[in-house]
Amino acid sequence: MVAPETRHPARQGFAFGISFAVGLLLLVTAAASVLQGISAVSGDGLFTRGIDYAYRFNLTTWGWIHIVVGALLALTAIGLMVGATWARMIAVCLAGLSMVLNFLSLPYNPWWSIVIIALDAVVIWAASTWNPRPY
Repeated sequence: MVAPETRHPARQGFAFGISFAVGLLLLVTAAASVLQGISAVSGDGLFTRGIDYAYRFNLTTWGWIHIVVGALLALTAIGLMVGATWARMIAVCLAGLSMVLNFLSLPYNPWWSIVIIALDAVVIWAASTWNPRPY
């Protein structure tokens, strides 16, 4: 049984605030990923073509990959904002996947990918260190 003092409304409000903030940050990452994907699919010239790497996809493929991952990130962000516990684990996994995808797309848009990798790192840290259970 949980002690009554651990169910204090301020502590529960703080836990909800952290969950909502992580969800909001994940939603920003999702929106950036979807916009990156739309930009790649439309071929608007935002992406640059650097030196050749061992892995090579065309920009349309990268665009659709980013759109799908961005949509999954957005759904997970909504789950985090409503306080679903399943969303924490999925947020960590999807943010890790997003980091890998943005690392692989570094040749096409390096600065944007670095910013998204940093946001994903913050999401992973926040989602994995937040403890919704009272002490």
